Amino acid sequence: MRAYLVALRAIVEREVLRFIAQRGRFVSALVRPLVWLLVFAAGFRSALGLSIIPPYTTYVTYEVYIVPGLCGMVQLFNGMQSSLSLVYDREMGSMRLLLTSPLPRWWLLFSKLAGGTVVSILQVYAFLAIAAAFGIVMPAAGYFLVLPVLCLTGLMLGALGLALSATIRQLENFAGVMNFVIFPAFFVSSALYPLWKMAESSTLLYRICSINPFTHAVEAIRFALHGEANLPALGWTLLALVLFLGLALLGYDPTRGMSRKRSAGG
Repeated sequence: MRAYLVALRAIVEREVLRFIAQRGRFVSALVRPLVWLLVFAAGFRSALGLSIIPPYTTYVTYEVYIVPGLCGMVQLFNGMQSSLSLVYDREMGSMRLLLTSPLPRWWLLFSKLAGGTVVSILQVYAFLAIAAAFGIVMPAAGYFLVLPVLCLTGLMLGALGLALSATIRQLENFAGVMNFVIFPAFFVSSALYPLWKMAESSTLLYRICSINPFTHAVEAIRFALHGEANLPALGWTLLALVLFLGLALLGYDPTRGMSRKRSAGG
């Protein structure tokens, strides 16, 4: 058990130190949601009306509505970024060296996933602090209650990136795959618009949004920030985590995943 914990700590610390050293990554992680919050939200505020929907008990500004969606955006981009670094590590050989450890492969991959999740949570709280500085404040209890939810959503979105990284052989191909996953997941969700708005415009879009795992991650964050638990959203997010993590472990299985394909190609 001690060896497991030492490996987990070492991998998480490596991810955090790498993130701290890459200041450009930290800045870019905050610029994207802040542009939406401070620029796009100002334009959408007058064009997009919001009704009183749970967890809100009164009308809220559009900026308040999209904060949970932008927290999800931070974690989504970080999950893909962590997977990009994993593809890079695999090409450079450090990932292959890590996977030769006597510890089980699933634990090493989970440790990598946990490290990425810790980094994404740091980014989310930095974003929430900047949003509060601009007057967009959540209930005080929400900042604490959202932490376990961020752990779950970060693991789920990181597992999605991990599953994708298992299928990609070259670093150059990952950017295209990232865009193919990130933008549909973000825009076809409740991050920017309530689901009832989607239902008004297109029944098909509403149904796609309803089954989008990112939608459930955003709704879980939204309710937690306002001191409530959205059990259906948490359940679907947990189910998506199990599915994506299973696909990732299958992809990194040397008997049937990427390693076997590499051997056949070599």
